Amino acid sequence: MTVEADVQRTFLALAALLGLLAVAAGAFGAHALEARLPADRLAIFETAARYQMYHALALLAVAIVAALLPASPALVHAAGWSFVGGTLVFCGTLYLIAFGGPRWLGAITPLGGLGFMTGWSLLGLAALRS
Repeated sequence: MTVEADVQRTFLALAALLGLLAVAAGAFGAHALEARLPADRLAIFETAARYQMYHALALLAVAIVAALLPASPALVHAAGWSFVGGTLVFCGTLYLIAFGGPRWLGAITPLGGLGFMTGWSLLGLAALRS
């Protein structure tokens, strides 16, 4: 097994895990939290779950693109890790805020969004360079 195949498998497994957890979070939010969280915090939770699913799918695309664009592996790998980091920071801080975490975490959330934008930019650059 090559390093490239290992990275592809890692991104595929992470995409599946993040997707599974996003579906679970969405169901949990809709069924268990609706009556327990104020509407503004429930909306924050739902935003986190939605962006987690978007970027689980983006990571799935990275796993596929890594196989299709072998000429740009560094860019594709960087895109994948940007999506993973962005998900952890953006969604993680929003989940914490939704559950009553300190509001100053909101100042960190945009760093996760920057990770998302970086991932999309790198993926596009990889496509253009292939």
